[in-house]
Amino acid sequence: MIWINTEESWIDVSLSFRRSRELTRVKTMWQRKGLSLGFVSMAIAACMSCLPQAAAQEARASDYPNRRITIMVPWTAGGPSDTVMRIMAGHMSRTLGQRLVVENHPGSSGTVASLRTKLATPDGYTLVVGNTGTHGSAVALYSKLPYDPRTDFEPIAVLASGAIVIVGRKDLPPTDLKEFVAYLQSSPYKLDEAHGGVASISFTACLLFDQMIHAKSRLVPYDGAMPSVQALVRGRVDYMCDQTLNVVPQVRTGRIKAYAIAAPVRNPALPDVPTTKEGGLPEYELSAWQALFAPKGTPKAIVEKLNDAVGRALDDDTVRGRLLELGADMPQGDQRTSQALADLVRNEVDRWTSVVKAAGPF
Repeated sequence: MIWINTEESWIDVSLSFRRSRELTRVKTMWQRKGLSLGFVSMAIAACMSCLPQAAAQEARASDYPNRRITIMVPWTAGGPSDTVMRIMAGHMSRTLGQRLVVENHPGSSGTVASLRTKLATPDGYTLVVGNTGTHGSAVALYSKLPYDPRTDFEPIAVLASGAIVIVGRKDLPPTDLKEFVAYLQSSPYKLDEAHGGVASISFTACLLFDQMIHAKSRLVPYDGAMPSVQALVRGRVDYMCDQTLNVVPQVRTGRIKAYAIAAPVRNPALPDVPTTKEGGLPEYELSAWQALFAPKGTPKAIVEKLNDAVGRALDDDTVRGRLLELGADMPQGDQRTSQALADLVRNEVDRWTSVVKAAGPF
């Protein structure tokens, strides 16, 4: 039993302490340092109160999952984050033995769903798909971002990534990247550039592109990646910069024109599209990523189970085939760890902070 000294008497607070001899030893040691027994006993009692919580967390982790898991996608249906998560959800569900429900919660360039996940109970039953925007550039683009992607989440794993493709409406005059760059440079504020919202990868990718070639365009925002691509297909805007996962089908069918892919090598899903290096802009290499996050404080054992489920899904031939068909790149080896994702988030925040700062007001 542990007793707390209340100056006039000792009160039994009914806390079992198996190592009573250890307690006596600690009390004696602290007494020698001039600390009262009351202070020592209260400190030990406070520490002991943490044990039931730890035991409860362990029990929850060993039993996890015992009900459905909700995964929030911060964008509209049909976009890259939504597509990747839905491709993987079925296999992950079979691995975990519970249903994974993918829900779309667009708003404020993905920050609404991210905030909701931050505030959720850290038990592994509410997760969010974060990406280059929500967990990278948003820090630089929103002065009052209600979460910190570096400290408010438990990183689980990178799901997939896709190189950026510079695309234009199918009847845009330039025929290759060099002509397109010259066309932009000679037409300041005359071309309409689509993006899926501030902090979306389509916004930051073209921000960096325009910065590199010293071009200025009219920014036309849409509520997510898919609506912005649909606007390009319909000829309502002139160009955009977006990831393979969002534009491969439209490029293949000729509904939009691809000028270059911002990768060191050509993508098998778009073998006829040259790289930016081939097009004369080797410094423009960029990809967007999607990853899975849990609220801060989610038990490590649960994070590990989820990380394992992601890895198993990425190793599945059917899942890999569907992602490769869309031009996705999948993490390999050490890139699949939770720590690798934590490092990626920190690096992305630093990178995009520099880009946004250099771009100035927009």
